[in-house]
Amino acid sequence: MSKRNFETEAIRTQMERTQFLEHSSPLYLTSSFVFDDAEDMRASFAEEKERNIYSRYSNPNSNEFVDKVCKMEGAEAGFAFASGMAAVFSTLAALLESGDHILSAGKIFGSTHSLFNNYFPKWDISHSYFEIDDFDSIDRLVTATTKLIYAESPTNPGVDILDLEELGKIAKRHNLILVIDNCFASPYLQRPIKFGADLVIHSGTKLMDGQGRVLAGITVGNVELIDKIYRFSRITGPALSPFNAWVLSKSLETLAIRVDRHCENALKVAQFLEGHEKTNWVKYPFLKSHPKYEVAKKQMKAGGCVVAFEINGGLEAGRNFFDKIQLLSLSANLGDSRSIVTHPASTTHSKLTQKERLISNISDGLIRISVGLEHADDIILDIQQALV
Repeated sequence: MSKRNFETEAIRTQMERTQFLEHSSPLYLTSSFVFDDAEDMRASFAEEKERNIYSRYSNPNSNEFVDKVCKMEGAEAGFAFASGMAAVFSTLAALLESGDHILSAGKIFGSTHSLFNNYFPKWDISHSYFEIDDFDSIDRLVTATTKLIYAESPTNPGVDILDLEELGKIAKRHNLILVIDNCFASPYLQRPIKFGADLVIHSGTKLMDGQGRVLAGITVGNVELIDKIYRFSRITGPALSPFNAWVLSKSLETLAIRVDRHCENALKVAQFLEGHEKTNWVKYPFLKSHPKYEVAKKQMKAGGCVVAFEINGGLEAGRNFFDKIQLLSLSANLGDSRSIVTHPASTTHSKLTQKERLISNISDGLIRISVGLEHADDIILDIQQALV
């Protein structure tokens, strides 16, 4: 059979049916698996057989979830984690050694900033930040101990765009591992491996789940790198629970149709905000005013669900806006069926210093909206009344 389309793979990639011939994949809520005899158990632990041993290592439900994401991203292998940050930490910890250096985009999620600044230094793992609009600086920042390049596109929370193809060329030129957080786009909108990424990370909590129900993370990509991540993770134990894997695998069946609606609504919200007198600027990848609009069009199918804008009046105006919101949820999540509004300076990036927030261009007036699946007119009406 010829290669099937994205939507078909998302729906039809399933584990092998049991003797009961179920149509929908069953839940395997078990911590461990049994063996036929002593030889079967010995061979399984010796990795002479590919089979489930313990759910900290693998489970049919997590395997199905991983298989789906690998097909979506065009990846060779993957491993699923209990959260997005578990995926970020475990991926980097498995690949880095004491004395190694990370070259990271300055505009990244607040918890990843904290990981780089507060925890990796304890193990003598250093980092440097590069400006996303100055790729020439990357060559100057590469050192003899640089091991990998890390970046997000679109970025959290400012919705900036990095040229993944150019980043892939730079990583290849310096023989560095390229790790891309693809959470804001999802594999439906963007496939970083196509542009040179070695590994792709997702918080499954976001668009993959789509309804704010479970925590999850996943890393997919080069099989040799994934093997290192797997061996680290089976010992340290950040594995995804079978139940959450089952929820996510079912959620992926509707990813394409959900994300299409997210993008349609988000573009309408961005266009409304762009013409509003109370906003200083608006960023959405598929707005023609976005500084990297052409890059976004090259590497993304559509603009995603997140719109960022700066409200006139700074911190006080931001608080007033939040107090007036009625329909939209005040929450730190994104990619939910329900629209969510967040103030990064006081929430997701509040643990950063003022200098660190400036690196990510997070001003006091920055607002991030994760545009949901409600009717676009209702979302816009709530935003409109809150801006008054």
